[in-house]
Amino acid sequence: MRAVVVDAVRGQPEVRDVAEPTAPPDGVVVRVMATGMCRSDWHAWAGHDDIVLPHVPGHELAGEVVAVGAGVRRWRTGDRVTVPFVCGCGRCEWCRSGNAQVCPAQEQPGFTHWGSFAEYVALHAADTNLVAVPEGVDLATAAGLGCRFATAYRALADRARVVEGEWVTVVGVGGVGLSAVMIARALGGRVIAVDRNEEALTTARRLGAEHTLRADGSDIPAAVADLTGGGSHVAVDAVGTEQTCADAVLSLRRRGRHVQIGLLPPVDGHPRVPMARVIGWELDLLGSHGMAAADYPAMLALIEQGVLHPQKLVERTIGLEEAAALLPVFDTATVAGMTMVDPAL
Repeated sequence: MRAVVVDAVRGQPEVRDVAEPTAPPDGVVVRVMATGMCRSDWHAWAGHDDIVLPHVPGHELAGEVVAVGAGVRRWRTGDRVTVPFVCGCGRCEWCRSGNAQVCPAQEQPGFTHWGSFAEYVALHAADTNLVAVPEGVDLATAAGLGCRFATAYRALADRARVVEGEWVTVVGVGGVGLSAVMIARALGGRVIAVDRNEEALTTARRLGAEHTLRADGSDIPAAVADLTGGGSHVAVDAVGTEQTCADAVLSLRRRGRHVQIGLLPPVDGHPRVPMARVIGWELDLLGSHGMAAADYPAMLALIEQGVLHPQKLVERTIGLEEAAALLPVFDTATVAGMTMVDPAL
């Protein structure tokens, strides 16, 4: 099969022919029809994750089952499926309780094993992790759910528990940030979007942001406090740097809730977080690590009903060759939505 292969940390990815995967004993092989490119893929390429080289990135995907391993009960060849980027083992207490997103023995396509920037991908523990894609949802839309959209949905609906009328500040409106804008608005939140990219802010306004702020070195928390009369109820860092995390935390009102979605890798030691404000104002710091397959039906129902429109977040679709060229610069690319990869192009 054709795949994007990374041979060295921060090396130039190449598209070349590699062996097709085989179905694990409890898993399946999926023909990849669409896969998203995410900042997390860039983190793996940059060496911020422990990957085994050579490596095939890609963790947001949807496609068709083409091979089924022994022991799989729920799935057959030809099924249209997607999968969370965190695949639980299916056996531990966390998986049994429906919280596979924190499974200690989790597998992650594109991180713990070869991923979906390829024509085919192997997926483990299929009965726990696969999600059927309804006929009313196209596969490109479904591919965008596996990491960014589902993570944002769970972050706001289940972790922060946004309610009608609350102010929600979203720092960074790339794919996951724009997902957060759309979802917060659907939950009744009043959204402030923050980004350095004016195109992304324009998209955020189109998706329901009430206010937008340009991250140009100005005092973002002070601007949020002015707009909201004291700070937002909920803040989201959808980027994952010391600056964006601090801006999000400091934009909160007293007893507000912060959700960290963007990965926050240590650059010079552990990242610094304004903990004095967290303690003094009794802020809640919440992590959000994807969403288990067991929680997908409610989100998919809202998509089918037209309440959520993740298809509006897809900015462009590219092939494997373009994906290989884009991955090393994806952290600085000007993106106002999601980039989808079609391995058939």
